[in-house]
Amino acid sequence: MLRNYLKIAFRNLVKNKVYSFINIAGLAVGMAVALLISLWVWDEVSFNTYHQNYGRIVQVMQHIQYNGKKETQADNPYLMADEIRTHYSSDFKYVLQSARTNSLLAYADTKLSKEGRYFEPQVTDMLTLDMVKGTRAGLNEPYAILLSESLANTLFGEEDPLDKTLKLDNETDVRITGVYADLPRNSSFSDMGFIVPWELFLSRNQWIKEIEDPWRPNFTQTYAQLTDKVAIDIVSAKIKDVRLNRVDPVRKKLKPEVFLHPMSKWHLQSKFENGIIAGGRIEYVWLFGIIGFFVLLLACINFMNLSTARSEKRAKEVGIRKAVGSVRSQLVVQFFSESLLVVAIAFVISLLLVQLSLPRFNEVADKKIALPWSSPVFWGIGIGFSLLTGLIAGSYPALYLSSFQPLRVLKGAFRVGRFAAVPRKVLVVAQFTVSVTLIIGTVVVFQQIQYAKNRPVGYDRDGLITIFSNQDIHTHFDAIKNELKSAGAIVEMAESSGPPTDVWSTSTGFEWKGKDPSQAVDFPNTSVSFDYGKTVGWKFKEGRDFSRDFATDSTAIVINEAAAKFMGFEHAVGEVVTKDGVTHLIIGVIADMVMQSPYQPVRASIFHISSEGEAVVMLRLNPDQSSSESLEEIKSVFSTHNPAVPFDYRFVDQEYAKKFGQEERIGKLASFFALLAILISCLGIFGLASFVAEQRTKEIGIRKVLGASVAGLWALLSRDFVILVVISCLVAAPIAYYFLDGWLQKYDYRTTISWWIFAASALGALVITLLTVSFQAIKAALMNPVKSLRTE
Repeated sequence: MLRNYLKIAFRNLVKNKVYSFINIAGLAVGMAVALLISLWVWDEVSFNTYHQNYGRIVQVMQHIQYNGKKETQADNPYLMADEIRTHYSSDFKYVLQSARTNSLLAYADTKLSKEGRYFEPQVTDMLTLDMVKGTRAGLNEPYAILLSESLANTLFGEEDPLDKTLKLDNETDVRITGVYADLPRNSSFSDMGFIVPWELFLSRNQWIKEIEDPWRPNFTQTYAQLTDKVAIDIVSAKIKDVRLNRVDPVRKKLKPEVFLHPMSKWHLQSKFENGIIAGGRIEYVWLFGIIGFFVLLLACINFMNLSTARSEKRAKEVGIRKAVGSVRSQLVVQFFSESLLVVAIAFVISLLLVQLSLPRFNEVADKKIALPWSSPVFWGIGIGFSLLTGLIAGSYPALYLSSFQPLRVLKGAFRVGRFAAVPRKVLVVAQFTVSVTLIIGTVVVFQQIQYAKNRPVGYDRDGLITIFSNQDIHTHFDAIKNELKSAGAIVEMAESSGPPTDVWSTSTGFEWKGKDPSQAVDFPNTSVSFDYGKTVGWKFKEGRDFSRDFATDSTAIVINEAAAKFMGFEHAVGEVVTKDGVTHLIIGVIADMVMQSPYQPVRASIFHISSEGEAVVMLRLNPDQSSSESLEEIKSVFSTHNPAVPFDYRFVDQEYAKKFGQEERIGKLASFFALLAILISCLGIFGLASFVAEQRTKEIGIRKVLGASVAGLWALLSRDFVILVVISCLVAAPIAYYFLDGWLQKYDYRTTISWWIFAASALGALVITLLTVSFQAIKAALMNPVKSLRTE
């Protein structure tokens, strides 16, 4: 019987090629979208699950209250791990201190910079490291290093790297004791190219041991693995005051509160507001999951609409089958078998579409997703997914068509009735409501991105480059600067403790006139050399820049507008700020520099002069000379004075553009899915327009005989669809506004949702609908009326 059902289903597909193509194409695209989104969602929710101790690994973090807010940070004092191990050993299996590093690795003539980590030796037991060569116990040696497999291949090729010696930052010799397989892309440690012992970090940074109050600065990270059967919340409560009990009275104002953040939340729930988890990438997981469901639903709606629209053509078939003894359940099974056959073909095509689109999809989404062809779980889910889609798509047609009464059908008295088209119209409205909502959402996302991009940043990004500094560069700073200026490669050059696109250090303990003594503050505090303001292009609102002509400028400060406002100074120049007993005179107020998120308010910031070696060198390229020529000259001069380090630079405007990466990826993916949703909706409209034109062939012929014009007939056939799309736009507008306004609320610096977005989206939907319907409408209007009336 099943074979007979499938044979009939296949014959119906072949007989009605246009409708079959529309159904299969729509379902294939919808299923491809659902598959792509499912793969993306799985990649997100499975983040870090590669590690066997995933459920017990935590990161020790802090909530700190300053500037009137409770902020959350991942960095800790370097003694944090020792303190927790000593006093709470029963709750933790491992507690490890760590520090990020971007180090220069050299072997023979090969030199490259790579991200890595300093870690205590037990990291090889806590994290899952698949050792390709050597031993995981190598980190017990003070001058050992573990390399990722890709880094080992880059440095040594086919040569065995074990026991080879690398030069770390041109200072320290380290011996390779092991090579581990690269960690998966969806891991928080995927960029960890090497691991070196924590003891080496301490020995290379002797200044740490000279810190007067080791519980004051936060510059390392702490990770831990809990013992079995202890609850994270209970342990978090135990260690809450670990730092509070150690800091001095000034830092106690910050009310540091230590807590544990489980690995399961590192990626998806990394956003905190006032000390409480407030989302993160989990919001996008839900967003795209919902989009995938609705796009697949659009394809199912197409199938339902076209199947029920052609009900009159199948009515006699149903009547005859019932007359010869078929019961309704058999007819339901038959129609379900037809939908399942269509879905099966669509599923195969969708797999092909996914395979073809994955390279581009990965590029846009910044992923490395692949179809798991060899996974039984994937095929099991895929088959279940196809069955579910077939049941959803075929349910309404099967129940509707199998309900026809055979007596009325065979007597020729069957008509679908004036209200039979209402469910189809409702489904079309639902289709275009989803599509128009996605279009509006895409436009608003890109408008928000552009709005933030157009935000004044307080300095001139164009023609500004940064280079990581070291002692050799600092020692020869004046010589490098003079040579480059003489060569016409640059117009200015300066040093600073961080790049203009990020905040690398903050300070507490500032006092000023009128400040509440109990108020805790924490300001970004950037040390700079003279001419920094000229190099980056500071825009002064009041006062002046640092100058070598004033000896007192060695203790003076420049603040931004946000700091002046926060301190309550209407005219800040001449006011005094003290820190640790040292008096600092404010000599200038600059426009707020957007150094962190372009979507958030600029923090109150302070800049001061430092004569010590700084981390970053900034150079303003000569606008009268081509960038390529200037960079070649800069490379030559830096290579002369700093030969041990490969020349590497970054354009500040490109680094700033990276701040929009996540939103731009989301916008591109949303626009991609919105286009596919429109495509599926248009396929459905095209099929329905074809059916309506076929159904009204004789009516059109009579109207033409009576003098109707082609334009009039086109308007007649298009009117119903236009009305449905207009209704869809009216329904979509408030829905889109509600959700998009809520999305924009998470940005302090945000655009407004203008009326023209809704108007343009509605107009676009109407134009697309008219173009889709017009083909069938004009084709029917141009038909010879003699042919359409010949059978009468």
